[in-house]
Amino acid sequence: MTTDDVMACDELINIDVDTIASHGFKQEKPQFSATLRRYYSFCKRRTFGTFVASKIASCHEAESPTTVWNCCGQTFKEPPSIHKHVARTHDTDIQKLTKSTFEILLSVNEKEAASQQQSTEKEPVDIFSWIPDTSHITDDQLHNGPGEVLLLYCYCQLADPPLICAWQKALCEKLQLTGKVRVATEGINGTVGGTKVATDLYIKAMCSHPIFKIMEKEDFKTSDGGAECFSNLRVGVYKEIVPMGVDPDALSYRLAGAHLEPEEFHKEVEALLSKGDSCNDTILLDCRNFYESKIGQFSQCLAPNIRKFSYFPDYVDQNLDLFRDKKVLMYCTGGIRCERGSAYLRSKDVCKDVYQLKGGIHKYMEQFPEGFYRGKLFVFDERYAISSNSDIISECRYCGSPWDQYQLCSTHFCCQLVLSCSACRQGGHTACCPTCQTKGQGEEPSATPTQREECECTDGRPRIPQDAL
Repeated sequence: MTTDDVMACDELINIDVDTIASHGFKQEKPQFSATLRRYYSFCKRRTFGTFVASKIASCHEAESPTTVWNCCGQTFKEPPSIHKHVARTHDTDIQKLTKSTFEILLSVNEKEAASQQQSTEKEPVDIFSWIPDTSHITDDQLHNGPGEVLLLYCYCQLADPPLICAWQKALCEKLQLTGKVRVATEGINGTVGGTKVATDLYIKAMCSHPIFKIMEKEDFKTSDGGAECFSNLRVGVYKEIVPMGVDPDALSYRLAGAHLEPEEFHKEVEALLSKGDSCNDTILLDCRNFYESKIGQFSQCLAPNIRKFSYFPDYVDQNLDLFRDKKVLMYCTGGIRCERGSAYLRSKDVCKDVYQLKGGIHKYMEQFPEGFYRGKLFVFDERYAISSNSDIISECRYCGSPWDQYQLCSTHFCCQLVLSCSACRQGGHTACCPTCQTKGQGEEPSATPTQREECECTDGRPRIPQDAL
């Protein structure tokens, strides 16, 4: 949080405590995106301090060595004693005050954002002022050396997505990064690869940008790789930064479930697994696509048979009774799909609680390489998967032997992924199914294939869930 943010919070915290408390906000734990949790924690600490200060006896100066506090008919002479009293007795009051202060802070930030939007419309912005100086970096350092792949997202209101898009494209080209970046009014989502020198500069540029300064280095997930993991660089403006097919204006990311740190999520899964089949009040939900969960997942999870994340809302709608009165623990690759997915599930108002794994499987594997997630983690680049353990939970499509290394179907008009082991591939089994294997023989690639995805794989799995009804 910047100095300006702190000053803004100070002004909000100085509002009369009794005045705020009289608003009568309901006591409930707020649930919002990870980037806003830091603001909330800051407000809570300052609110606690302000509440304690409001109990200083009026006959004493705040800086006096004989400061005492009066609260609930008791007199406290030592700071630890008043702190313990407030923490134990006035937790409800602190939560109410924190919530109200936080809501005021959000309101102020929204007004500032609106003001910045108007300013941006009036004054042209030089995007190159947001690109770091690389005069001390050689082309060799940007081309060669240890590589890295970054996975990132940030939900925040963008006044001018095309401007951010232009900046991202210029930034990535300057640093010779490849990958995919989606920009929308609701924020940014991307995965890029390059040398470690380049990715470090990218993180620094993101965290120093006036809009994305709420991000910290830990918000970027890293893995071994590089520019070779992507065929090119694609940066574009979209309606959603993660394609779920639901208008962000109709379903805000701020409705997301409560975030659990990897340690907390690990304990929840451990408790669930310890109950075995007798556990009927908790669901461990994998909100990824079927081909992702096929090669890696948490033990005893519910993995929907969906081909795209845009099918997830339909899956939820058709299975509301499955989630009714249950505690749901959601997870995905890096956390972004859970932000929208948990918001959609919560909007149905059937679950007892909805939680999501902060940082996704990516962050969990960093802390628990031999934890409850077994197998590979699917990634959307030419690596297809990364791993932290040696387990293989999937099998070859043809012979059934353990295998988890995806390759694209060899038939030019198909875009399906296939699990075919080395022996089977040597035997000519390189397509996703017999239909593709037959159709692909003797055909020349077409610039505009008309038979895309027409095979046994897609015939057996509806393109959209409603097709099966």
